[in-house]
Amino acid sequence: MSIVRFENVFKEYTLGSSRVHALKDINLQIEGGEFLAIAGPSGSGKSTLLNLIGCIDTPSSGKIYIDGRDTGGQTPDQLSELRARTIGFIFQTFNLFPVLSAEENVEYPLLQFKELSAAGRRERTVKFLDIVGLSGFAHHRPNQLSGGQRQRVAIARALATHPKIILADEPTANLDHKTGEGILQLMKEINHNSGTTFIFSTHDAKVMAMAERLVRIEDGQLVGENIVRA
Repeated sequence: MSIVRFENVFKEYTLGSSRVHALKDINLQIEGGEFLAIAGPSGSGKSTLLNLIGCIDTPSSGKIYIDGRDTGGQTPDQLSELRARTIGFIFQTFNLFPVLSAEENVEYPLLQFKELSAAGRRERTVKFLDIVGLSGFAHHRPNQLSGGQRQRVAIARALATHPKIILADEPTANLDHKTGEGILQLMKEINHNSGTTFIFSTHDAKVMAMAERLVRIEDGQLVGENIVRA
């Protein structure tokens, strides 16, 4: 079963007195465990597509299914619950809380899981900081970490909720070439070891080359796809 399915999805925005057609008749299926990149120039609609997958936004028309669940007609609270338990987010600007340490940033999304004890949260935090190679930096705040280290904290935070899908919006944009390649390789290893689905929004050639499936979007429409590496 597809973990993401779009059926004839349109997305429109009102900008001043005009209507902007951000997405036009999108049909897309993504299987569990894929390492997929959505590629296109700025303004092509790739971030809008990512936001719809992440249940941050809703379509103007059409159907979206996430992990077999129809997102149409869901209340904001229901969408929030689906997001929290199914989807992890990695952003190009890291989006870490500057006043919290690395371990506190990783633990933060777990606070809404009432079934997790403090010991359970601690166990997950330690586990995922170790996976991203930052066990020795648990008590450092973001301003004490390099860009690559901050992105590793963001990856650990995204993984800590045990999501089925990781959405990464231009995750290497603020990193130098070597650091960016290391971050991509880390995510590839996590994808292969855990089966977590990774979906990237990008116009970075490095990300496109690393993806196993590449979906291209232009002017709000899917214009082709190919398997980059089996």
